[in-house]
Amino acid sequence: MASNTQGIQQLLAAEKKAADKVGEARKRKARRLKQAKDEATEEIEKYRAERERTFKEFEAKHVGSREGVSNKIDADTRVRIDDMNRALSTHKEPVIMDVLSFVYAIKTEVHKNYRE
Repeated sequence: MASNTQGIQQLLAAEKKAADKVGEARKRKARRLKQAKDEATEEIEKYRAERERTFKEFEAKHVGSREGVSNKIDADTRVRIDDMNRALSTHKEPVIMDVLSFVYAIKTEVHKNYRE
């Protein structure tokens, strides 16, 4: 009977040793997964930064800065307003005179359906 208990003790010890090895393997696997996740996140951030830099360069090259575009639009608007004001001051009097001449030039005539 003593050999039975000794065999059971050996089996229990072997089972404990196997459980420890499985636990260690799980821990190593968890560490590797965490490391892979960290590396992937780092790589994604590097790629995102590179794409952002490329986009900024493209935007600066083709579009210019937003302030530059805004300033250009403002300058264009001012030029057009000045042109319109100049045209108004140049053509104001003749247009007013033409309108008044049409208003004052009243022709009185009898309507064709009028009967006497």
